[in-house]
Amino acid sequence: MRAISTTSRRELSSSFFFLQGKVPKEIHTNLTETSGEHAPSYATVKNWVAQFKRDDFSTCDAPRPGRPETVTTPEIIDQIHELILEDRRISAKSIAEQLGISRERVGSIIHEDLDMRKLSAKWVPKFLNVDQKLPRCQSSEQILEFFLGAIQMISCPN
Repeated sequence: MRAISTTSRRELSSSFFFLQGKVPKEIHTNLTETSGEHAPSYATVKNWVAQFKRDDFSTCDAPRPGRPETVTTPEIIDQIHELILEDRRISAKSIAEQLGISRERVGSIIHEDLDMRKLSAKWVPKFLNVDQKLPRCQSSEQILEFFLGAIQMISCPN
């Protein structure tokens, strides 16, 4: 069973007093006597009574219009990850345009959910594991050897 919030209890007690035919001033006085300093203001009680008169006896919040809470769904995260894997030089702006979401949300997903960052115009994981570091180290060593060999050939012609 779900607990009723304090505000809902006060609304229910107000509705009880209203159904007994009491006016807002009497209801506010009764609530102040029972709840002390935690009693709602007279204006609040007056608004509740006005709602009860309009047959709006609901004590639950109605759904509010507006934008959805978030677009960070597993599907969106997967789509962004696939786009990055296809082209590591893709910008957050072009990802946002392709998926129809904000650039800020794309950046948040990339940095927080995918744990990646932009390095030399490429998206790379923030922390590499040993399996990811090994090929990078090997290719860096090969490039270094190539350039050292090229420098030796230039500096020491035979």
